[in-house]
Amino acid sequence: MGTTEAPTYQVVEIFQSINGEGQRAGERAAFVRMKGCNLACSYCDTSWANEPGASCQNMGIEEILDALSGFQVKNVTVTGGEPLLQREIGNLLEALASEGYRVEIETNGSVLLEPFRNISPEIAFTVDYKLPGSGMEEWMLRENFHGLAANDTVKFVVSGRTDLERAYELCEGEMADCRGAVYLSPVFGRIRPEEIVAFMAERRWNRARLQIQLHKVIWDPEARGV
Repeated sequence: MGTTEAPTYQVVEIFQSINGEGQRAGERAAFVRMKGCNLACSYCDTSWANEPGASCQNMGIEEILDALSGFQVKNVTVTGGEPLLQREIGNLLEALASEGYRVEIETNGSVLLEPFRNISPEIAFTVDYKLPGSGMEEWMLRENFHGLAANDTVKFVVSGRTDLERAYELCEGEMADCRGAVYLSPVFGRIRPEEIVAFMAERRWNRARLQIQLHKVIWDPEARGV
């Protein structure tokens, strides 16, 4: 009878920093960045991690836990690329939660979340909805957004007025029942934050929150590992 091999994950980098966005912004966190993505957004700032030839380590669960243990943090963000594409990623998420970490999954909205929802109450999802400016809206799975809980987040990355209009239309329409927090994040260098604030005031949009990527304010916008 054959033995089952323990899963390994293609990890591009593991580092400590602060959460730059989402409901835990400003809190210390460790990041586990996975290789690869199924989308190609026009503004992607981690495309280097998605290339087929991107350098990575094939790491098992224990190796990842060992790497995280030295940081002495409570928050762990699993990101990418698209981390939910990794084979048996649910095993890693369960292990992280079992070790007492508050786990955040940054996912791009195109991978079905249902298989991962009930792993642990310590796991929260930050789910992108790709707006027209990304070039990837057709890949969004609407069912992902209807099932979110209050500790989950919907992130709209906006690059202009058209994106703002679409985000507002979705929030006030087909996604009105979504219980997750709603954040508007400007594409760095494409739209000024004050334009987003003006739009929110114009539409009397009280549900959405503006959020600037803190790590791009604190460090060089092109810096990695922060």
